[in-house]
Amino acid sequence: MAAVESSKVQLEKNVRRFREKFHGHVSVKKANVLMERYHNDHSLVSSWVAKQINVGRSEEDCHQDDQVIQGQEKVLKDRDIDEVASTIRILPLTEKNLRMLDDVQKDQMPSEDCQFACFTCDNMWWRRVPKRKEVSRCRKCKVKYDPVPKDKMWGKAEFHCLQCGHIFTGYAQMGTPSPCYHCRNSVLPSRILPPRRNQNEKSRKNPHACFAEDCHNRQGSFITGTSCVHPRSRKQNNLPVVLFSSPVHESTGSTVATCLSQGSLIVDIDNLILEDLKEEAEEEESS
Repeated sequence: MAAVESSKVQLEKNVRRFREKFHGHVSVKKANVLMERYHNDHSLVSSWVAKQINVGRSEEDCHQDDQVIQGQEKVLKDRDIDEVASTIRILPLTEKNLRMLDDVQKDQMPSEDCQFACFTCDNMWWRRVPKRKEVSRCRKCKVKYDPVPKDKMWGKAEFHCLQCGHIFTGYAQMGTPSPCYHCRNSVLPSRILPPRRNQNEKSRKNPHACFAEDCHNRQGSFITGTSCVHPRSRKQNNLPVVLFSSPVHESTGSTVATCLSQGSLIVDIDNLILEDLKEEAEEEESS
């Protein structure tokens, strides 16, 4: 049973990646056929599709049984690959579509680690999502959200002190200063760091410190009305996890799943995909 579930998850992962490379212009059915046929090698199949697009544009009337030769390149003849290439080939030559083909040829999939938050469920999470469609669904209420605005993000932050040059990390929200551990100068966070599997909070040399009025480790002066973002302070003060909620996503009609890969983010993507597959099956049964 576990092996079957693992096989389904691996197939779904690569179907999503393959479809995302072509911005959803490949059907789920066709993507599944190709990934099953070519052992989930989305990079290889994508490169074949890209080559076939180029062959089709330069040799529209070329029909050989085994392979088409363009210069020194050999392109596998596969009816399903031909159909995908034909679908992509007729797209308008917009800047967006040309950039998509360029990314395919370079085997790139522009993505970003984004923070999401649902105020209703008091749920905050991180996902690695495509840059062209930064959206994620709350696992509790199933509502889709856009990322937390960059100037409202919070969590483990990176600081660069302009006074003494010290670089350090600590919990903060963008726009809220914290004292430098070396010179005690007030420093604004440069960015919020996505959670990583190799992070170890216990290894930090310095205890948390900030200028929030309710900080659990408040030292010296503080800013009236401010709230500490450290998990210990939030829990101690009975405050919600979410500091700023994500905007609700307004759908543009694209159906490509955006949860592609966790990379080094702390998230069990296999369970997320299994949940998606279960929901899809239930929807099909009820329809």
